[in-house]
Amino acid sequence: MNRAKLCLTLTGKTLAEDLETLEKYRQYVDIAELRADFLLEDERLNLRQFPRLAGMPCVLTIRRKIDGGLFDEGDAARTVLFARALSFADADRSKNFQYIDFEEDFHVVSLQDAALAFGTRIIRSVHDMKNPITDIRSRLEELVSSSFEIPKIAFMPHSLDDVRRLFMEAQSLKDNNHILVAMGPMGLPSRLLATRLKNYLTYTSPAESMGNTAPLSHLDPIVMNDVYHFRQIDDETKIFGITGWPLKVTSSPELHNRGYQSHHINAVYIPVAAEKFEQALDFANCIGIQGMSVTVPHKESVLNFVPNHDERVEAIGASNTILKKGSSWYAYNTDAMGFARALLEFTGLKSLKGKHVAIIGAGGAARAIAYAVKKLGGKACIFNRTIRKAQILAEAYGFKYAPLTPESGQLLHKYSNIIIQTTSKGMNCSGPSTVENYPLTFYEFSGKEYLFDIIYVPATTPVMARAMAAGCRVCNGYNMLQYQGYRQFEIFTGTEF
Repeated sequence: MNRAKLCLTLTGKTLAEDLETLEKYRQYVDIAELRADFLLEDERLNLRQFPRLAGMPCVLTIRRKIDGGLFDEGDAARTVLFARALSFADADRSKNFQYIDFEEDFHVVSLQDAALAFGTRIIRSVHDMKNPITDIRSRLEELVSSSFEIPKIAFMPHSLDDVRRLFMEAQSLKDNNHILVAMGPMGLPSRLLATRLKNYLTYTSPAESMGNTAPLSHLDPIVMNDVYHFRQIDDETKIFGITGWPLKVTSSPELHNRGYQSHHINAVYIPVAAEKFEQALDFANCIGIQGMSVTVPHKESVLNFVPNHDERVEAIGASNTILKKGSSWYAYNTDAMGFARALLEFTGLKSLKGKHVAIIGAGGAARAIAYAVKKLGGKACIFNRTIRKAQILAEAYGFKYAPLTPESGQLLHKYSNIIIQTTSKGMNCSGPSTVENYPLTFYEFSGKEYLFDIIYVPATTPVMARAMAAGCRVCNGYNMLQYQGYRQFEIFTGTEF
C-alpha cells in the first residue's frame, strides 16, 4: 500500500523562521507546506526562493479567511502572489513548488497552465470550517478535471458519526490521489489513520506554532512519529484506542504504543473522542478497532451496549476496557486492580483494615475504587453532590454515604485517614483553586490525611496542592493509570507489558 506522506504546515511570519522550524522537524516529515497567508507582506516577495532553500518537496498555500486562513486582500492580490511563486521556474524541478493549493472556486487558467507546464501539482481543496461534508466520493470527482490534480476535502465534524461516515466512504476509493481530513479533536483518527483513508498526505504542525492551527487540531511531527509511529501504519496494523469525552489530554497512547514497539507488535493505539459511547462503538466496528480503553463519562454506559462482562464489571457496574472477539464485544475492568496496587504502594500498607476512607464522587471510577476499598478491608463513606448516586454505590458495599456539602464536614473528618478524589474537578487545570476545579472547598486538611487524586494531568491538582501545604502526603493517578494500562495491554495483546 502507499503510505500517506506527512506534511509539515509552516506558519511563521518570515521565511527564515519557517526554514528554522523545518530544519528542526526535517527528519520527521516528507513535505513542507508554506502557509504564505501568515507571512509578513515584505516576506511574500521572496516566495519563489523557498523550495530551493527548503531542500524538500513544498506546497504553497495562501489560505483565505473564509477557508480558515489569514489572507483577506482579495483574489486579485492572491493571483499575483501565486504567479510570483510560479514564475521563472528552475529546470531542476526540485527547486520549484511541487504542489500548489487552489480552492474549488479558484480557477485562473494562466496559473493552472503554468503549474502544468512546470510540473507543479494542484491540490484542489474545499473546506467547511463549521459543518461536515457528505457524499465524499461525488465531491472528489467534481473537484478535479485531471489526474494531475489532487482533490482535498476538509470539514468540521459535529459528532464522531461524521468521521465514521468519512471512513466508510473512503473504503470504496481505489487510489490514494486524494486528501480527506476531519478537523478538530474528533477528527484525530483521520490524521493518524491517513494511510487507511488512502490519503496522499496528511498535515502536522510544529509544537511551537500549534496555536496558529488550533481549530484544525494538528498533532506535532514528533508525536506523530515517536508516539503513534505514523510511518509504520499499514493495512496489517491492528487498531486499539481510548474513548471518552472531551478526552482533551490522555497519556494512554504513549503507554500502549510504547508497549507495541517494545514487543514488535504491529499495532497502534489512538484517541477516539466521542460524546456518546454508542458513537465510539459504531466507529470501532466501522474501522476495525479491536479493543478500547474507556474513560469518563462512558464507563457506566458500556454495560448498556456491551453484553459480555467479566466478574469485576458485574460487581462494579462499570467498565474501562472493551475487547472484540469475533463479532462480539467483551467488557472488563482494570481500574480496581490498578488503583489497589497504586494505593498500597503510596501508603505503604498491605491492606486497609482499620482505616476510614473517604471516596469523593460516585461515578464510574468511584465504583471501581469502592470495589477495591471493600476488597482491601477498608471502611468507607461515599461523598457526592447527588446523594442518591452516593447512596446506591455505598449500599452495594455496606458503606456510609453523605452529600458533598459543608454539612458533611464532620463526617469527612471521621473518614479522613485516606481521602480518594475520583471526580474530574481539577483535570487539565493550570490555575489556582476555584469552585470549578476544587471538590473540597469546605474541608480543612489537618496534615495527617493521605490524599489520592486519580487525576494525573496536571501532576499536582488544586486539591493536592492544598493538602500538601497542610503537610499531607499526596499522590496523583499516574501510577494507577500505568498499572491498569498494563493489564489492558495484556487483555488486548495476550502479552504482558
